Amino acid sequence: MNDLKGYSIKATDWRAALQRNNSRTRNVIILFFLIYIAIGFILDLYLYTSYEQPLENTASKLATFQILPLGSLGMLGVAGISLIIAYYFHNRITMLGTEYREITADSSALEERQLYNVIEELKIASSLRFMPKIYIIEANYMNAFASGLSEKSAMVAITRGLLEKLDRDELQSVMAHEISHIRHNDIRLTLMVLILSNIMLIVIDILFRFVLYSRNRKDNGLVIIILVVRFVLPILTLLLMLYLSRKRELMADAGCVELTRSNEPLARALIKIHKDHLQNQETYQAVYSNTPHEEVRRAAYLYDPKYAGITNLTSINALFSTHPPLEERLKALGIENPHLGGD
Repeated sequence: MNDLKGYSIKATDWRAALQRNNSRTRNVIILFFLIYIAIGFILDLYLYTSYEQPLENTASKLATFQILPLGSLGMLGVAGISLIIAYYFHNRITMLGTEYREITADSSALEERQLYNVIEELKIASSLRFMPKIYIIEANYMNAFASGLSEKSAMVAITRGLLEKLDRDELQSVMAHEISHIRHNDIRLTLMVLILSNIMLIVIDILFRFVLYSRNRKDNGLVIIILVVRFVLPILTLLLMLYLSRKRELMADAGCVELTRSNEPLARALIKIHKDHLQNQETYQAVYSNTPHEEVRRAAYLYDPKYAGITNLTSINALFSTHPPLEERLKALGIENPHLGGD
C-alpha cells in the first residue's frame, strides 16, 4: 500500500468507461476501413487511367463496377493471406528477439505455478472458453502484453522482472488487464490494424515510386492525389493507431477493475512499474534498444517505456506514446493527484 501513500482513492464507473471506449474504438475501425477502400480505389485509378481512358471516366466506371477493381481485389487478397499467416505464427512474430519459454500447469517453479493459477482463475472469472498460452520473457524490466487473432489462439507474455517484483494482488491485476484485452477482442484488433495499415503504406509507397520513375505519365490530377496521400497517409495512420492503442489500454484497465473488483492493485502495479523504469533508466534503455523487434510489441505492452524517458529515437513512432499518460490511467481508475517518481 506504500505506493499509494498520499493518493486520493475513489470508486470508478468502469462500465461507463468501457462503453465510451468501445464507441470510440468502433469509430476508428470504420475510419480505417474507409481509408482502406480509398487506397484500393486510388490503386485502381492508377491501373486503368490513360489518355484514352480519362480519370473522370475511370472513376465513374469503377464506382458503378463497369470495370473490375483488380487493384482493390489484389489488396484484399494480400491482406487475407497476411492475416492467415499472422493467425498461425503470431506467437513467434510477437516474441521475436526475446529469450522466452512457455509456462504450463506442470511448471515446477513456485512463481511460475502461481502465475499459471492466477491466469486460470481469471480465465474462469472472465468466462473465456480457452486457456491462453503463457510465456515468460527472460528480462529484468517490468512489462507484459497479450496477443493473438482469436480467443483460441490468444497468448499472454510477462517478463521475469514483473513476475518477481509484484505481489500476488498486483500480479493478478496486471494479468486481469491482459485477459481483458483478450476478452474485448483487442488482440485481434491490434494485429489486424497493424497488418492492414502496413499493407496500405506499402501499396501507396509503390504507387509513389511508379509515379516518380514511370515513363508513362498519368493524369496530373491523379499524380497530385498520389503524392499528397503518400505524405499524409503515414501520419494519419500513425495518429489513428496511437489513438486506438490508448483507448484499448483504458478499456483493459476498466476490464481489470471489473474482474478484480478493486482499483488499487492495478494502480499500485502501474506506479511500481513506472518507478522501476525510472530507477533503472540507463540499464533498461540498453535492454530495450538492443532487443530486436521491440516496435512489434510496443503498442501491446502494459507500460510504455517512453514515460520513463526510454525510447528508440531511430523510429518516428518513438516520438509518440502508444499509451495514455500514467496520470490519465490512474485518474480513470479513481486514483487522484499522483506524484509520479516520488517516494
